[in-house]
Formats: sequence, C-alpha cells, structure tokens
Amino acid sequence: MDVLARMRACGIVPVVVLENADDAVETAKAMLRGGVDLMEITFRTAAAPESIRRVAQQVPDMLVGAGTVVTLDQCKEAVACGAKFIVSPGFDEEVVTWCCENGIPVTPGCVTPTEIMGALKHGLKVLKFFPANVYGGLAALKSLSGPFGGVKFIPTGGVGPANLAEFAAAPMVHAVGGSWVCPKGDITAHSFDRIETLCREARQVIESTRA
Repeated sequence: MDVLARMRACGIVPVVVLENADDAVETAKAMLRGGVDLMEITFRTAAAPESIRRVAQQVPDMLVGAGTVVTLDQCKEAVACGAKFIVSPGFDEEVVTWCCENGIPVTPGCVTPTEIMGALKHGLKVLKFFPANVYGGLAALKSLSGPFGGVKFIPTGGVGPANLAEFAAAPMVHAVGGSWVCPKGDITAHSFDRIETLCREARQVIESTRA
C-alpha cells in the first residue's frame, strides 16, 4: 500500500509536535496501539529530524513523515532522516518539484484555485487544506470540488472531535489532519495511554462514517 493509500485507509494524518526526540518512539508506539499507523512529525521544533530518524529506525510499522516543511533544505533533511512523505503548510514550487523528481509523496497546502492548479501541473491529486477553519471549512471544500473534482483534500486546522465525523464523511476529504490525538502536553507528560485512547476514539469515528 502506497503512502497516499495508507493516509486514506487510516483517515487521519496526526500532526505530532515533539520537543524531545526521546519521546518519539513511545509516542509512535502509543499511536499504533490506538490504530493510527502514520504520523506527521512537524519541523516546528529542533527535535524533529532526530525524532523522525528514531521512529523510522525503531518503529517500522509506523509510516513517518515530516510536516511544516517550508524550505527545500528542511525537505532534504527530513527525507535523509527517514521521512516517507512531506507535508507543507503552503505551496512551494521548489519543494514540490524536488519531491516529485525524487519520488517522495508531498501534500502541499493549497486553499485557492490558483494554488490547486499549480499542484495539478505537478500531477498532485491529494492536497492539504490549511487552516481549514479560516479558509471556509467544508463549505469551501465543497465549492472547490466543483471545478476540481479529481482532487482530494486533507483539511487541517479546526478539525477535532466535535466535527471529525462531518469532515471524514465528505467525499472530497482524503483524510483529516490534526494534533488532538497526540497533544503536545500529553507527549511531554508521557501520558501515552491517553494518546492511545484518543487515537482509538478518532479511528472509531472515522470507521463509523465508512460503514
């Protein structure tokens, strides 16, 4: 199963903020126990590269990628550390081109028709929609899916337990993104049982929309 198929099967792309690489492996294992087998480790912290490396090496059942990638240097570093996919908050021509040329799945953030058309020129059909709550949420996605019927989105930002089912059930939604299943505070506090529970609850909601 390829990366995009794994994202679709899981239904959620967790945004994981790690302040300490020592927490990476246990966080990944807790998420796996909760039924979530992929994670986007964000480059918002200095611990991201080493965290990706440790998960890639020590938790082979977890598909690990890098998020908040805003430069080509970050992109190359993430892949060198073992990231299997790249997520960007916006559309960066340099990052997208490099990923496509090197066979690395990339989901850039695209919220306007112009950005979506730019992504389509690279053959991309699954795009991040961020921040979803600011740029119109499901109403915007429904409107965009008219002219761009072949495009699927990963809405991130403002998606959580209260509206997860609604987003997950939408036909243009490939998966949802968010950090509520692995809160930074719970990672820091080593509340791995709670992370497992949050992941399991999210997966149950997603599966219920597909029944």
